[in-house]
Amino acid sequence: MAMFDALFIRLTSRRVGQDKVGNTYWEARRRKDFYGRPMRRVIYPGANDPTTVPPEWWGWIHHTTEQPLPQDAPKKPWQKEHRPNLTGTPQAWSPAGQAPSGDYEAWTPGR
Repeated sequence: MAMFDALFIRLTSRRVGQDKVGNTYWEARRRKDFYGRPMRRVIYPGANDPTTVPPEWWGWIHHTTEQPLPQDAPKKPWQKEHRPNLTGTPQAWSPAGQAPSGDYEAWTPGR
């Protein structure tokens, strides 16, 4: 996020909270979205990576919940810790028994 964007958000919004990854969440004081709701934003601690927004905050940022879910709520047995998007990395998912071989050759037009 550009430094100007983060400064603008801090000057025009109120800080609502922070998650364990370091993302901070903001709600605009005056600015409204198309539906008349206050604009909600995220400032990421590093590169902009929306996949780091945990479910506790995802519902709030998308106006599904009024308040973020408690971060210390007990987890269900099927819930897993958040992992970033690993597409394009050696840790990316691949079908069972097939490891990423690295021999992928991108399609080139005109071949």
